[in-house]
Amino acid sequence: MQTNDHKIRNYSEVLNHEYGPRGSASRNQFEEEAYAFYSGAIILEARKKAHLTQSELATRIGADKSYISRIEKGVTIPSVSTFFKIVNALGMSIAIINPL
Repeated sequence: MQTNDHKIRNYSEVLNHEYGPRGSASRNQFEEEAYAFYSGAIILEARKKAHLTQSELATRIGADKSYISRIEKGVTIPSVSTFFKIVNALGMSIAIINPL
């Protein structure tokens, strides 16, 4: 599906065409990679805003610089506990909201 003709499209249809329907292996892999990239970008931006180097952040959470680099690039997805450590080390917080 060519999408560079500047026409408005239904993004769900584009994702279905490119990666398969929701729940398919290829769509799940795409979404996992997208979440990794997005969370890495958030961590990178927050780290820079906090004026910390990757090494300083790594020291605060008991990891090494290369691990922080891989997270920020979206190559590695941190465990939930490590993610919370990173968020805390950056002076941020996470709100879990029950929509019920």
